Amino acid sequence: MNNGAVRGPRAIYPGSFDPPTNGHLDVITRAAQIFSELIVAVVVNPQKREPMFTLDEREAMIGDCVRGLPNVKVEHFRGLLADYVKERDADVIIKGLRVVSDFESEMSTALMNRALSDVDTMFLMSDQRYSFVSSSMVKEVFFLGGDVAALVPDPVMRYMSRRREKLRSN
Repeated sequence: MNNGAVRGPRAIYPGSFDPPTNGHLDVITRAAQIFSELIVAVVVNPQKREPMFTLDEREAMIGDCVRGLPNVKVEHFRGLLADYVKERDADVIIKGLRVVSDFESEMSTALMNRALSDVDTMFLMSDQRYSFVSSSMVKEVFFLGGDVAALVPDPVMRYMSRRREKLRSN
């Protein structure tokens, strides 16, 4: 309930974040400079294969990465983004774009979300340093023995290393 205080615009940045990358963190940091409140919303994406990390782990990793951003909250949800956006009284949805093909796939989703929630989507272009980085590519390179330390935040690298050690010991 609003106690008369005026709040600034609230944005939601949804994603599976499995794992969060430096590209994700770049979008989070930039969006946090634009909006008075940013909710990073971790979701199960039924179109993607079994995640590397649980919802709680992904939420914790992002929380570790955004400790210095006081206007950023990290939550997770299940179900339709449009329902979550309405529930959280958000003003805008944030989506990061790396390449043109991202826009092609995200545009129809943005239009559907607007139809369902009356909330627009704002697209933030990826920093060119991260335009080739995706969570799925990071996981693949990591599990094939490649060095992905420059592609993910330090807390995420620690989680990934622990996961690899756990898999090796089983």
